Amino acid sequence: MVDDSRMIRKVARRIVEELGFETAEAENGEEALARCKAAMPDLVLLDWNMPVMSGIEFVTRLRALPAERPPRVVFCTSNSGAVDIHKGLDAGADEYVIKPFDEKTLQAKLRDIGLV
Repeated sequence: MVDDSRMIRKVARRIVEELGFETAEAENGEEALARCKAAMPDLVLLDWNMPVMSGIEFVTRLRALPAERPPRVVFCTSNSGAVDIHKGLDAGADEYVIKPFDEKTLQAKLRDIGLV
């Protein structure tokens, strides 16, 4: 989970742990990228607007890393415009969830990308 909001990380963590995922958290894209380089996850829930490194920059750099199995990336952001959604998916995200989201919405998106 990559989000500068501790509360959002807490909510998302609860949802994905209930689905059987182990979780790790990062406050920004730079921290998350370092964690991914150390151990590539199966899934990244990603905010767009963060200090240090934005979600767009993170996913672009993540997709440039060599990975046997690239992680699935789901943007979880308040950027809700069609242009933003296309930009996020074009940058390399697999799916897009608009905040605020609930358990059913996130679970459906994870099902859509084959993780649930």
